[in-house]
Amino acid sequence: MQEIELKFLVPESRLKGLMRQAKVKSSQVTQLAAHYYDTPDQQLAQAGIGLRIRKEGDTWVQTIKAGGDGIAARLEHNAVLDDKQVQEMLHNNGLMPDLTIYAETPVVSALTNFKLEKLAKNLTRLYVTNVERTTRLLIEDNSDETDSCIEMAYDHGEIFHGTDDSQRKTIQEIEFELVSGDLDFLFTTAKTWCKRYKLCLSTVTKAENGGLLINGQNHSPAVGADLSQLDLNKDSSMPAFIRAAVHNCLLQILPNSSAIVAGSIDDEHVLQVSIGLERLQAALTAFDSFSDEINPDWLPILKQTANLLGNYYQLTHINTYIEPELQALGAPAVDWTTDIENIKITPINTLQANDFQLTLLELIAFTMSDPSIEPQTDKLALDKLAKILSKQYNKCLKADKETDEVSSTELGSDDVNVDMDISEDNQDEALLCDHLKALRYISEFSAPLLSKKKSKKKTKRWLKRLIKAHIALEQRNDDNQYQQFYALKSAKDTNALYGAGWFAAMLTDDPIYIETRLAKFKDSSTFW
Repeated sequence: MQEIELKFLVPESRLKGLMRQAKVKSSQVTQLAAHYYDTPDQQLAQAGIGLRIRKEGDTWVQTIKAGGDGIAARLEHNAVLDDKQVQEMLHNNGLMPDLTIYAETPVVSALTNFKLEKLAKNLTRLYVTNVERTTRLLIEDNSDETDSCIEMAYDHGEIFHGTDDSQRKTIQEIEFELVSGDLDFLFTTAKTWCKRYKLCLSTVTKAENGGLLINGQNHSPAVGADLSQLDLNKDSSMPAFIRAAVHNCLLQILPNSSAIVAGSIDDEHVLQVSIGLERLQAALTAFDSFSDEINPDWLPILKQTANLLGNYYQLTHINTYIEPELQALGAPAVDWTTDIENIKITPINTLQANDFQLTLLELIAFTMSDPSIEPQTDKLALDKLAKILSKQYNKCLKADKETDEVSSTELGSDDVNVDMDISEDNQDEALLCDHLKALRYISEFSAPLLSKKKSKKKTKRWLKRLIKAHIALEQRNDDNQYQQFYALKSAKDTNALYGAGWFAAMLTDDPIYIETRLAKFKDSSTFW
């Protein structure tokens, strides 16, 4: 069985209003006490599997969950246990799951990498949850069709460490699970509640929260792009291709966004959300003709969100990494604390914004919608990719030529002014960097379809050279920005002059390295 659900965190400011809608006459309140199991080194968690035994009212149920078909989907199997046997195991402090029940079920596919007998011997109770669940059914009344039904469940409670109940973590979340009917009803309902109560999407399961508790962590590590999860083949249609690309981007964006809206201030979470948003923008821009379901309102919101995150990340990166490096070189200390505190729109504000959360919901719905009902379902993505890549490649060559022409007119100037406005002089370089970045991302999406067995090495070499050119130019753009930060800061703090001068000197050394990387990229024949 596959469950399809959306999970959200509830802001305290909206909790009373939400509870008025959750606790109606038809709603039910149930106490859920769950025991979660894994190996001591959490092999199940690493495989994305959750295993529990939970008391649901007067019934004991053993449940296993694993990855499903889609971001909001999970493979799930529930088995009602014999109450007498459970009570005996509890009396002897030996309550353990029975893995033999999965032998003839679809969920066994999630356990193919495990030897069940060995796994059963190594299982231990790692953590326990005690939750009050308020449920309510939401039904769409369709006179001509089968009614669609959603179960809304608000959970409030705690997770306890399996061997030390003084270690605990609060749970407060709301879920919408499709019980029957149309997937559109699930997303329409979720959007309505999201608008009204400022809900924030979360991919963090109770099992993951339990794992964090026993590991002494507040949030999961940042998640980078994983192209091995890109589900494509040579026969992928245009609508299927763009859905797969968006899905791959969301696999990077959602876990990092979930950590931030839950309170993470880790720069790496911010960076990975930003990269995921850039990859997503590249896909939606380059492959916008692949689907009629792409909403043109998505891109402006994604771009604004990425820009706000980027501005914050640059300043915190200066404070956390660059300042210590400069001081190690003998620079006087510069205090950036006040500058960071004065930023009004922080990452958590940015990602909690209702328009961004609604956009995420629409993007998830898009990836889970059926590509076969679109008009272009009979058109192969493979037939269109080479032309799209060539167009973007030519943009890079043109921007590089224009950058060279600008650089050649400036060769006579050897003076460096740390107060100079670098942004105007480097617009062409910034444009080239943007074009290279877009080419990199759409090439990574396209390579699995265009790369033939005999030319895989060629494709890999070309992508490697492109990535090195992109990274080199992006580093120069970052140095430009850091130089400006220090130059502006020096107006109030003369200690910042060292940083402004240091980055200005760095900028005079960068071009040779960048030109070498760009030359190698341009000298390589394309893989399409």
